[in-house]
Amino acid sequence: MTEKRLNVLVVGSGGREHALAWKIAQSSRLGHLVCAPGNPGMAALGENISIPALGVDALSALAHRKQIDLAVIGPEAALEAGLSDALRAAGVAVFGPSRAAARIETSKAFAKDFMARHNIPTARYAVFQDLQAAHAHLDRVDYPVVLKASGLASGKGVLLPASLAEAHAALDSLMIHLAYGEAGREVVIEERLQGEEVSLLAFCDGQTLRPMPAAQDHKRLLDGDQGPNTGGMGAYAPAPAATPEIIERAVREVLQPALDGLRAEGLPFCGALYAGLMLTAEGPKVLEFNARFGDPETQVILPLLESDLLEVLEACALGKLNETEVRWKSGAAACVVLAAPGYPEHPQVGQVILGLEKPIQNGAVFHAGTALAFKHTTSIGGRVLGVTCWAENLPSAVQSAYQAIEGIHFDGMQYRHDIAARALKPASVSAYAAAGVNIDAGNRAVALMSQAVRSTYSPAVLAGIGAFGGLFDAAALGDLRQPVLVASTDGVGTKVKLAAQLRRYGSIGADLVNHCINDILVQGARPLFFLDYFASASIDPEIVATVVGGLAAACRETGVALLGGETAEMPGVYQPTEFDLAGTIVGALDRERMLPHPDLHPGDVLIGLRSSGPHTNGYSLIRRVFSGADLTAYVPELNGSLGDALLAPHRCYLNLLIGLIEQPDSPIRALAHLTGGGFIENIPRVLPQGLGAQIQRGTWPVPPLFQLIQRQGRIESSEMHRVFNMGIGMVAVVSPDRAAEVQSALPEETWIVGQLVAGERRVELL
Repeated sequence: MTEKRLNVLVVGSGGREHALAWKIAQSSRLGHLVCAPGNPGMAALGENISIPALGVDALSALAHRKQIDLAVIGPEAALEAGLSDALRAAGVAVFGPSRAAARIETSKAFAKDFMARHNIPTARYAVFQDLQAAHAHLDRVDYPVVLKASGLASGKGVLLPASLAEAHAALDSLMIHLAYGEAGREVVIEERLQGEEVSLLAFCDGQTLRPMPAAQDHKRLLDGDQGPNTGGMGAYAPAPAATPEIIERAVREVLQPALDGLRAEGLPFCGALYAGLMLTAEGPKVLEFNARFGDPETQVILPLLESDLLEVLEACALGKLNETEVRWKSGAAACVVLAAPGYPEHPQVGQVILGLEKPIQNGAVFHAGTALAFKHTTSIGGRVLGVTCWAENLPSAVQSAYQAIEGIHFDGMQYRHDIAARALKPASVSAYAAAGVNIDAGNRAVALMSQAVRSTYSPAVLAGIGAFGGLFDAAALGDLRQPVLVASTDGVGTKVKLAAQLRRYGSIGADLVNHCINDILVQGARPLFFLDYFASASIDPEIVATVVGGLAAACRETGVALLGGETAEMPGVYQPTEFDLAGTIVGALDRERMLPHPDLHPGDVLIGLRSSGPHTNGYSLIRRVFSGADLTAYVPELNGSLGDALLAPHRCYLNLLIGLIEQPDSPIRALAHLTGGGFIENIPRVLPQGLGAQIQRGTWPVPPLFQLIQRQGRIESSEMHRVFNMGIGMVAVVSPDRAAEVQSALPEETWIVGQLVAGERRVELL
């Protein structure tokens, strides 16, 4: 029995729709092909009828008139206009989701909230309709951001600012100047993920999905990913970066949960579900979802399809995909987009296109922005043509595509010359690279961090970043009568593991600088310069730059020169997602002002200064206590997430105390920095033999975070005070008659937490 031939309607007029019509036209099941509005390339495959893709009523009438069995909707705007709903209501089978299900693309705010509800891995984000709240959020976050217009913006409403100033300007362009129209009334601000970006699409029937080969497109206009964002300047498939293991994981963690989640929310998804993925060190994460085929990804995916596309689309529309085998050819395909002069900002149209009549072996030219005028094919859009070739391997496909371009011409034609260059780059370029060391990445890291480092320099810095050794002018010590240099080396400890887990690196640099400053401050020193050391399995330039940016910011706030440092790449020593951070600080003081003073006495009081959290200590225990916990979930008693509280930067006490320390007849007799060892281990370090200390618990408010740690970990109070600072980051030893003077001189609340007593050099908790 012969299967019924199908009358098919393809809605749209771009390169994506041409590729769909081209593949559908190869089906033995095809009866009559109608394209609306179509383009000159599609006219050679079927009947073009000039009804726009947003003409919902007219297209519904057309489907009835032409006895359409299956409609295939290309553009996202047609889905948002409700075309699929209208056609289904008219009794037509449709490949394309309902308007409600398409919100996974048409509203980025909906998509991000949907991913959060269904535990689909994605970047941290926040959604704003209020401009001032959005600006305030930009000032708070400690990671690079991406700004996205929440609504449809033809694939261009994504902005990647390189600095905070650029981020604020980009936000204004979206929400005030409406650079992408009404789509920018609502904005999503999210963390900028690092890694390879791939597009993974799947045929879906509402319950079953079949993944397609992963593709990579090229969004930027110019070679080397330079220039403005576009709708896409080319693509290739399959993408080598998306290994079978990665695709299997993405199906399991992203595509299937999305399909199941939409069905559970009463939004069964029939069509092409498109996940834009970033392949991060933690696995694939979603950048965005689309509710239709991609453009130009479709032009390289469909040539690799061995199965009958029309049968696959029909199976999706009828909910029978589980009964249909989807087979793919071996080999690869590449597409190069030919764009109009002035694209993307101000494309110039009307150019006559030459060379389209020449056949291309194992290739096709897909029309995107063309029209017929006086028997000539002319350009009417920014992206004009997509030249696609396929071959047994990717290098051959790319070479064939560029050879085919040589026979095509229109005035001002522009295109990228490096499609698939990343995939074609040799795997090993040097002995270092073969060992896992990326010298280019190291150089890029230096370039990114240089400006931040140099912003800390004073005239005393004679040589800094880029030199073999830093040079600091000792004349800066000229006002010290008996100068003493003070140095300290320390690290951030296992807090770096938490930062890596949450991919939040901005505060770690401040942790290190402030910790080291406090360590020499307790001896009375004012810091001069700082040196850092960053080591990881592989250099991620953006991560290094973010960490060093935090170092530089902390140095600027305290007048310290970030003189230089070392970035080390050591594959095999560190796990892929791990890094370590350490540093050395050098300061100076007059010998006569060295702390602690020798005249400490029983009865001297201990004044506690608040901490900002655990600072950099106790994180091995913290990670054990909260193992498996959702660190991003809101915790009412913390007024934020656990991750936010745990990554609060180590507080620096320099600007608060240096004036008191350096004044004549300073009231400060000793300072104890409560680091590893808490009260129990750190206070005795500043005491002479014959003096101990008593700490009166309850004399200061213990912050909720420490209460949560103690309760969750079931930790004894004495152990808490041995491990953590419990809300007191610095203790000043002051004679009792000057305690009020010190407390009134400090511009914040402080507490008398204990006193010195005669006896063993230890701390007693009362």
